[in-house]
Amino acid sequence: MCGEGGAICLNDERLCTRAEILREKGTNRRQFIGRQVDKYSWVDIGSSYIPSDILAAFLYAQLEAHHRTLARRRHAWNYYMDNLSGWAEQHGAQLPCVKSECEPAYSMFYIILPSTESRDLCMHRLQANGIGATFHYQPLHLSSMGKSLGGRVGDSPVAEDMSSRLLRLPFFTSLTKEEQDHVMETVRYGSALPHAFAAGGRLATT
Repeated sequence: MCGEGGAICLNDERLCTRAEILREKGTNRRQFIGRQVDKYSWVDIGSSYIPSDILAAFLYAQLEAHHRTLARRRHAWNYYMDNLSGWAEQHGAQLPCVKSECEPAYSMFYIILPSTESRDLCMHRLQANGIGATFHYQPLHLSSMGKSLGGRVGDSPVAEDMSSRLLRLPFFTSLTKEEQDHVMETVRYGSALPHAFAAGGRLATT
């Protein structure tokens, strides 16, 4: 991350030229640099999407450490998977599903509980024990803007169901084995006991 910025991946080459124009504040400057036109001017809508040099330098330093960072996140992700699989099977929960030919991005780790009630109960118990577990994005069609455009409950039943049962566990590059053990112990303990845990220090999700 570098504060702002991002990337766009297009599967239609015909859209590339316009994407470059949007990125260049609505001008055909890219074509001018490539000597495709003799001057550049304002030709379409656009904005200033180009990151500053200092943000690029910040990002470059992180890219240099990419393999080390990814290795640590992969290790933490696999540690959750290996140690929660038995609990998940026993309690009807689901862990991230990754096809054999794919590899996850290791951006987060989540569990999907059997019901909204069990998700909320597990989340509150984790939070009461100082662990910052939280839900993920809500279905866009049920947001204020989505509803204003006609979104209604039931329009996307799978998204609504998954959103109501998904719980994100703490997951970040510096996450230690001891911290993960604390999270998983609380998840397992909280699955069986009805009372809240004593509040402690915070352990964030991201």
